[in-house]
Amino acid sequence: MPTRRNVQYSPVPTEDRDDQRFKYTPKSQKKTPWKSIALAFFLLLIGISLLSLSYFIFTSHMEGDGSQAYGLLFLGVLAFLPGYYETRVAYYSWRGAPGYTFASIPHY
Repeated sequence: MPTRRNVQYSPVPTEDRDDQRFKYTPKSQKKTPWKSIALAFFLLLIGISLLSLSYFIFTSHMEGDGSQAYGLLFLGVLAFLPGYYETRVAYYSWRGAPGYTFASIPHY
């Protein structure tokens, strides 16, 4: 395949570089997913409650068996981690931190 060596390229003028075509903001970034934020906050509260109950059983401030404490610990971690993550993303998105948008939170 022959190549064209005599083609002269020129840089694009600076006024064309700020074109609106390259500024894309989907609608999902503008909307706030209130249901997802409420679910994340609920998971965070449930996780904190279960972890604190587990702690109180482990330290003998409450009556209970060790297997109950491990079960509450497991359920507390399962509820706390996604609740904390999505609540943190929602908070940083609300504050306008770079790299955080409401589009990162799934919509329900």
